[in-house]
Amino acid sequence: MIPSVFPDWSPYPDLESAARAYLRDPEVALDVLSGVLAGSQVLGFTLERFVNEHNGVWQEVVVCDGSRLLLWHGEDVGPGDGPSGSMVSSLRVVPLSVVIEVGCRRRLTRTASNQLRVDSVDVYLLLSSLDESGNGHPGDDHRAHIRQDALRFGKTLEDGGPGQISRLEEFASLVASLAGRPLL
Repeated sequence: MIPSVFPDWSPYPDLESAARAYLRDPEVALDVLSGVLAGSQVLGFTLERFVNEHNGVWQEVVVCDGSRLLLWHGEDVGPGDGPSGSMVSSLRVVPLSVVIEVGCRRRLTRTASNQLRVDSVDVYLLLSSLDESGNGHPGDDHRAHIRQDALRFGKTLEDGGPGQISRLEEFASLVASLAGRPLL
């Protein structure tokens, strides 16, 4: 399968312009997010989009307004899960008070001129909530596997380019600067 190349959202400083440049369904995302933001200021955001296993589009917007993370995602449903062209739109609101750890891992490479370059970044936000998931393998005792809930985001030179890598690092720094602080 040839990787899909989507427009670069990183040059757009505001959420609306970035979403309209990058998402397939920006109106859906912006409508859902504006209803929850209700006038709150967008301090930072990151976007993701890829083609899923059944050649449908998966889209995500994560917004930080200073006290919450708003996560919208839209995903095309698979064949047989609804009429052709159906998608699921969902929203998750996470208070920053439940972010207990922020991690950012950068992969650096040296260029021919011995300069260091960031060629990928992986960000995780560890939450105080727990994620219970059963693995569902035949023969297992069907006990739920409990682990710390986490949000994960990544960008590479091939998937997003240097602009989106930089914007994701800025987003991680913003969340890190706000996590663990008392909210006024």
